Amino acid sequence: MAGMDLRGALERLRALPGQLLETESEVDPIAELSGVYRHVGAGGTVMRPTKEGPAMLFRNVRGHPDAQVVIGLLASRKRVAALLDCPPEELGKRLWHCVDHPVPPVVTEAPPPCRQVVHRADGPGFDLNRLLPAPTNTPDDAGPYITMGMCYATHPDTGLSDVTIHRLCIQGSDELSIFFTPGARHIGAMADRAEALGRPLPISVSIGVDPAISIGSCFEPPTTPLGYDELAVAGALRGEPVELCRCLTIRERAIANAEYVIEGEIVPGVRVREDQNSHTGFAMPEFPGYTGPASSRCRLIKVRALTHRRSPILQTCIGPSEEHVSMAGIPTEASIYGMIENAMPGRLQNVYCASPGGGKYMAVLQFKKSAPSDEGRQRQAALLAFSAFSELKHVFLVDEDVDCFDLGDVLWAMNTRFQGDADIVTIPGVRCHPLDPSSDPACSPGIRDHGIACKTIFDCTVPFSQKERFRRARFLDVDPEKWL
Repeated sequence: MAGMDLRGALERLRALPGQLLETESEVDPIAELSGVYRHVGAGGTVMRPTKEGPAMLFRNVRGHPDAQVVIGLLASRKRVAALLDCPPEELGKRLWHCVDHPVPPVVTEAPPPCRQVVHRADGPGFDLNRLLPAPTNTPDDAGPYITMGMCYATHPDTGLSDVTIHRLCIQGSDELSIFFTPGARHIGAMADRAEALGRPLPISVSIGVDPAISIGSCFEPPTTPLGYDELAVAGALRGEPVELCRCLTIRERAIANAEYVIEGEIVPGVRVREDQNSHTGFAMPEFPGYTGPASSRCRLIKVRALTHRRSPILQTCIGPSEEHVSMAGIPTEASIYGMIENAMPGRLQNVYCASPGGGKYMAVLQFKKSAPSDEGRQRQAALLAFSAFSELKHVFLVDEDVDCFDLGDVLWAMNTRFQGDADIVTIPGVRCHPLDPSSDPACSPGIRDHGIACKTIFDCTVPFSQKERFRRARFLDVDPEKWL
């Protein structure tokens, strides 16, 4: 899988039955494209009816005759596993290993694929709306969004770089808004520092990349602290460094084999309203399944150039889809697994950041008690999970005989091994995630500020002293092949 890019990923999916659907039927990128994929394969927290299904490649996008759009590339854990050459249940552990054994990116001086066609913002007719088939997910969106842009920037003081995904809305012919969740992302801290110095922050946005980059870029502190370049995780996943190229118009680098690259600068001292063109009051659908409010405090990116491959493929996703669960949830599993494995080796068997939590709000921890002294450590593991990932809201603890990836099995454990008056642990008043609409004083008088929640542990494990009472029915283990 070395040398993988988006086109190589699509070729791999073409060889896997039922993993890629391609269509020549014309589609409007304004709400229609996402409306179609909602029924085909979005899944996640998207309003029903939806389902987990194949990725979809739209070859005929209205208004963009030379471009294609792919959606849902990572909207299936099975598909992510195939693209990363890893069993689905081992993805979190694999990423944790890669964080500890990074392979830093390198700069290539060879002509990069992402620069086969160059459009400079000071050239005639430059218009992002014309050059990018960026979709809107719903009719309420603030505007066309780049949802899978790998933002790359460098800290003005340290010279250390980082890659992160942010929501980017096209605001004009050469302007993008970028939204930073307060205190949550490293590039936000870089932009703050550049602004304090009175300087713009150069930034590149690479669209359409190796899936290893998309997954690796979603790590957060404390697993990858400020100064850790998550492109090194992708390098470890592939066993070779990610190649960067130098930008043409700014002092920054971009991902060399991307389909598109936007070069620009975050302008200091400027804030824009996300829906200044549409006036809908909304931004776009976010991972909890609700359409988020438009921010009035977005930073402004002044675009200097856009480059792309010939016949480029724009990659996009639906915010609440299973794709977000893959990109946010698998790195979260890695962070939780690493934190607990370092603290109490061998007890945590696996972690699953389940789809109903959007990959962020909910984790199922499969924990093995091997001795009487392990009783209670399962709850300590849950506390460590909360410290490893601050946006986590609910932790479900299950025994090693429960499949943490099967929510039916998790609910079975809850129904037969859990008592509400004894096995719920609540931690009120803790900062969680601002996109949870229930984390608000309007929902509970005990909540002091929006974004504060009650973190909760649901301990569905059997007391160690009673393990024999809860032994599952044992069946003869046979290979059914001869009967099928």
